[in-house]
Amino acid sequence: MSNIESLLFVSGEDGLTKKQLAFLTSSAYEEIEAILQEMIQEYKTNHTRGIEIKQLAGTYQLVTKQENIDSIQRLVENPTNQSLSQASLEVLAIVAYKQPITRVEIEEIRGVKSERPIHTLSAKGLIQEIGRAEGTGRAILYGTTTEFLQYFGLKDIKALPPLPEDLSVDEMEDTDLFMTKFQETFEG
Repeated sequence: MSNIESLLFVSGEDGLTKKQLAFLTSSAYEEIEAILQEMIQEYKTNHTRGIEIKQLAGTYQLVTKQENIDSIQRLVENPTNQSLSQASLEVLAIVAYKQPITRVEIEEIRGVKSERPIHTLSAKGLIQEIGRAEGTGRAILYGTTTEFLQYFGLKDIKALPPLPEDLSVDEMEDTDLFMTKFQETFEG
């Protein structure tokens, strides 16, 4: 049973058919049918669980229970209320100042892989794909979104404070305040 639960969790929205589950667990098709029915009933009657198994278009998926929709809707509508990791903050700042920019260029600046922070920022609606680079592979170009501008109260991307190398000593204080607000916004 736990093996099937794990497989359904990992398959996400795609779900798995009984035939796929039988193959992946090296079980008989009939055994899978019986286990799925038992699991469906158990999830449905256990009110301490937040998920259930649904059959949709011939596949089985783990889905959230209908009674939890309000909480999930608030999460989806307010993705920026969750704190961002230091890596995500770094990537967000790089994209904001250097857009359009590829993942490889971001990684060159940071010196480490950046796939996960890029995915997180895209999922939160703060950056998006804005095109493709010329040349071999036509890498995805990333840029900030209007959600990013609205969240930071910016009219447009030109309203970002200049980078420190472009500043005089007096102007650096304003940038520090912006970067402090930038970091506080996503940590608290």
